Amino acid sequence: MASSQDSRKQHTPGYREAAEQALQQLDWVISYLHRIRKPGIARALQANREAISKKYRL
Repeated sequence: MASSQDSRKQHTPGYREAAEQALQQLDWVISYLHRIRKPGIARALQANREAISKKYRL
């Protein structure tokens, strides 16, 4: 039987890829908000995105 630590290591690449894809989607939303002239919301989301990226080292 695999230990819980082995199980976490096995799933980590999938979670990382999912997180990176979510950040890519967030990048698209930020860009869209700039295009439709909603820079305040875009800046707030960009700050959140940077904090998430830094916290989880993505």
